[in-house]
Amino acid sequence: MAKKPAAARKRTTSGKTGATRKVRKAASKNAARPKSVKRKIIRPKVAAKRPANARKSAPKKTGGPKRTLAERQTSAKRARKLVTNARLLGRPRLPADARLDFVFQRDYQAREVFAFLGVQTIRELEEFSPDEIIRRLTGPMVQTVERIRKALALSNRSLLKDRDFALKFKGRASR
Repeated sequence: MAKKPAAARKRTTSGKTGATRKVRKAASKNAARPKSVKRKIIRPKVAAKRPANARKSAPKKTGGPKRTLAERQTSAKRARKLVTNARLLGRPRLPADARLDFVFQRDYQAREVFAFLGVQTIRELEEFSPDEIIRRLTGPMVQTVERIRKALALSNRSLLKDRDFALKFKGRASR
């Protein structure tokens, strides 16, 4: 079998010559949309509003305690806060019903805090703010120190740099 000339081989391997490519480009430019044709604007579909009398009323719930407006607003705020926190933090790695004593097995002090607060699951713990936890934990200590200060003042004694309190309390107690 005889070999084809180089020019013929080149034409068959590339598929088209440079001249046919130029013709195609020119044809595609001429086939562009004429300027007189307006573009169609696509707008999102809006649900049609029904007249007020055509709306179906929701079935009334019966039974159960009625909540006040403040209770409904508080629970709605809490739900919104939990949803926004979940979106910001990403997917939770622990379920809300996970037991705290299993999650914090090695942290004995944290487990004492949970026992003091009376919570057992992550869901219950999430209802407290950090400031509220600190206030609840330190409250009994503050009250104890106040009792100590008063007992010392009654016996004419005081803690370091606490003489002013002792004098004021003694003055109030003597009246």
